[in-house]
Amino acid sequence: MYATQDDIVTLYTLDALVVADRDGDGVPDSDAITRALVSASSEIDTSLHVRYDLPLTTDHAILTQYCVDIALYRLAGSAATMTDELRQRYEDALKGLEHIASGKKRLLIPIVEGDDDAPSDGGPSPIVTGGPERLFSRAKMRGL
Repeated sequence: MYATQDDIVTLYTLDALVVADRDGDGVPDSDAITRALVSASSEIDTSLHVRYDLPLTTDHAILTQYCVDIALYRLAGSAATMTDELRQRYEDALKGLEHIASGKKRLLIPIVEGDDDAPSDGGPSPIVTGGPERLFSRAKMRGL
């Protein structure tokens, strides 16, 4: 999972979990929160798999944010708890994932030295300054 219940509280305070109070007793339903976070993580994975080998080995704050925003949107299934802010955060998360999947954005994944299986992150390639003698040069083409 890309986020936990503690991440929700850290990002948006305990008040954000009002959408997870399934029985109306004022206490968020931990099982519902876990299901929403697992579902949100799966949605993130379906977007990332086109660009990255999964599972990712490092944490990414943006993925935690996206996971929380998607989970809270899913938890707010009723009109009574749905807000424009939750919907906007959800749509922004989906748009961010779409940008990562399309290559407009990318996750900064460190490459381990000596890891020949590490995926290319699209960074700069070494400059090659040597090579074979030129077949066509001004001197060779003179008189033609």
